[in-house]
Amino acid sequence: MSPAPSAPAAPDPLSVVGIGADGWDGLPAASRQALCAAEVLIGGARQLALLPAECAGERVPWPSPLRPAVPGLLASYAGRRICVLASGDPMFYGIGRTLTEVLAEQAAPAAGHRLRILPHPSAVSYACARLGWPVEDTEVVTLVGRPAENLVRALYDGRRVLVLSAGAHTPAEVAALLRIHGFGPTRMRVLEQLGGARERTAEGVAADWDLPPGDALNVLALDCVRAPGTPHLSTVPGLPDAAYEHDGQLTKRHVRAATLAALAPAPGELLWDIGGGSGSIAVEWLRAHRSCRAVSVERDPVRAERIGRNARALGVPGLRVVTGSAPAALEGLPVPDAVFIGGGLTAPGLLDACWAALPAGGRLVANTVTLESEALLADWYRRHGGELVRLAVSHAVPVGGFTGWRQAMPVTQWSAVKPPSGSPAASPSATPPASPIPSSQENRQP
Repeated sequence: MSPAPSAPAAPDPLSVVGIGADGWDGLPAASRQALCAAEVLIGGARQLALLPAECAGERVPWPSPLRPAVPGLLASYAGRRICVLASGDPMFYGIGRTLTEVLAEQAAPAAGHRLRILPHPSAVSYACARLGWPVEDTEVVTLVGRPAENLVRALYDGRRVLVLSAGAHTPAEVAALLRIHGFGPTRMRVLEQLGGARERTAEGVAADWDLPPGDALNVLALDCVRAPGTPHLSTVPGLPDAAYEHDGQLTKRHVRAATLAALAPAPGELLWDIGGGSGSIAVEWLRAHRSCRAVSVERDPVRAERIGRNARALGVPGLRVVTGSAPAALEGLPVPDAVFIGGGLTAPGLLDACWAALPAGGRLVANTVTLESEALLADWYRRHGGELVRLAVSHAVPVGGFTGWRQAMPVTQWSAVKPPSGSPAASPSATPPASPIPSSQENRQP
């Protein structure tokens, strides 16, 4: 009887070792063993310089840009024991995430690698320990490879925020941003070389920050204080209209809040905002959660640029703006989880293209203030169900020496969830009207 074939040997693990400013002395035994056993050591020049001579593997500094180079770099050293160095915890805004994603794309371990993570305390853990801040109550924003405007959405009176700096000039850049956005009184502390022999702290106030650049390896601690008169921006949809730069093409505050409720953003989801106008719907979708994504499609180049400015001013610079007319401009966009149509509803094929692009369970919301578009929405309500509502808002205004109501143009809104393929459309919540509901003017409120 022939012996059973032996199972193929498991590929050597790709080790990822977190290292701090304390270098070799701060590493536990398992991390030291992995580094000493490695045939190839990959990391930043600063990290590689922290290793002693007994780590005899070939030392390879990361190229720039890093992410595109990772697959080829791993392939070039296939079959050898590789150890990658990371700052602190590799899975906290570190190289560990990149490696995990790359290996998943390569269908590892078939690609010859398994991932072994050996973490070190993160800069955030060190900073919170020095400051006496509970980690779970501390907001963390990274500016490493990201626009400084990402910090804006974390600025609230009384909040404690840790900023992972991109370098020695980050504190001055953050101080300038705080002043622009009305948080000049904020106390700033720069914590350098945390955990190392050269650890030090410098501090000041954003309003008069004039400290020279220090060590590039730093974390910035902010005790946020809003200056008197600075507008209060909520974490929920319905920001004040004055928060936006616009030319009148703006989904107004109360209708915007109702629209976001119907769109129902959830972490990681992608929105198409068609007819972006000022970008308010996409901006507040992105503010719902830091992992939300959005594409705003606007045919007017001037408005498209304005959308980008609004996104940066309100802390979501990652908003993608596409300049072009829908539905043609939708070609090639990633599959959305939700679609909002705030302009151009009567463009031939637009509703059909948006509905076809949605997966089962995707949401479509469309607003209008014109009779023509309202008739179209009534027809789609009849065919696909969902909910058809009219939103009317009135504001108190002076009437001579008294006060009266001034009504804004009513907005008709249709919202629906796409059923699974082959399923009948959801039944309308009420019998659709036989004729269009009267209204006025086109889509976004003037």
